Amino acid sequence: GNGMRDVLRKMKPDRFEDIIAVVALYRPGPMENIPSYIKRKHGEEEPDYLHPLLEGILKETYGIMIYQEQVMQIAQVLSGYTLGGADLLRRAMGKKKAEEMAEQRAVFTSGATARGVPEAQATHIFDLMEKFAGYGFNKSHSAAYAVLTYHTAWIKAHYPAAFAAAVLSCDMDKTDKVVVGVEDCKEMGITVLPPDVNASALRFEVASNKSIRYGLGAIKGVGAAAVQSIVDARCEGGAFKSLQDLCMRISLSAVNRRCLEALIKAGAMDGLGVNRASLFAQLPGAMQAGEQRSEASATGQGSASVSRVKGRSYLATNLLWLVAPSLLMPST
Repeated sequence: GNGMRDVLRKMKPDRFEDIIAVVALYRPGPMENIPSYIKRKHGEEEPDYLHPLLEGILKETYGIMIYQEQVMQIAQVLSGYTLGGADLLRRAMGKKKAEEMAEQRAVFTSGATARGVPEAQATHIFDLMEKFAGYGFNKSHSAAYAVLTYHTAWIKAHYPAAFAAAVLSCDMDKTDKVVVGVEDCKEMGITVLPPDVNASALRFEVASNKSIRYGLGAIKGVGAAAVQSIVDARCEGGAFKSLQDLCMRISLSAVNRRCLEALIKAGAMDGLGVNRASLFAQLPGAMQAGEQRSEASATGQGSASVSRVKGRSYLATNLLWLVAPSLLMPST
């Protein structure tokens, strides 16, 4: 989003740890620490490590508590908690149970003062830990998200068309997100080519370095089985020459009338007719020819050719078989 982009521009991350940190910081609560993190990173503000013993824990994040693991480490180093005990402290802080927190505060303060930390300072550090723990994020989770973020950003920078096709394909069943994705493509300088039964697949696909082809599966009312039938027929017999040719080669049980109408409306068949109105006018006859072809195949007349010329249909091969079967027999 624009907010995250603005933060990254100001932060100018130059190490992987910055990406991990911004993933954890960019959420309600921790966001208030983003300005300090940026200033401290660029030397405009001095880091505050709260106590010399904590510098090794907080140096990576410029003195700001960002991760739940840091809370556990602080309890261990400053107050002598075991890691198991520190995890119980973390959970207690997250639940915010007053009685349990009072017990943990006493344990923490006692352990810290025994290690030479002034009681007032120990109490102050505990207060900061308690405040942070209410919205703290696991570094392990943040690191995993950061890896995905970096990989995604790299693909977007070096293979923008593939990136755009993948993003649009992920959301192709959500029209509102597809609209936003197409607008993003324009900003990236990527052309989204219209859907085409002679070129499109189920998903959005790369057409060139600067263009992608609209996926037929993103058209409302067109299912995966219908697209598969169209693609299979195209791969087997080449490009469709007309609406009738398409109807005679696909499975009309998979591609029904509503689906064909949706494809026409979306412009996916613009290359098969003069205009969409003419395609709608041809649709009943084309479907009838396709159904007759399917029936002929089902009754063992798979080689029959069903033709419709100017509104008249005839079973050319079937008639030829009746009149002169020898012409259809393979030569020896």
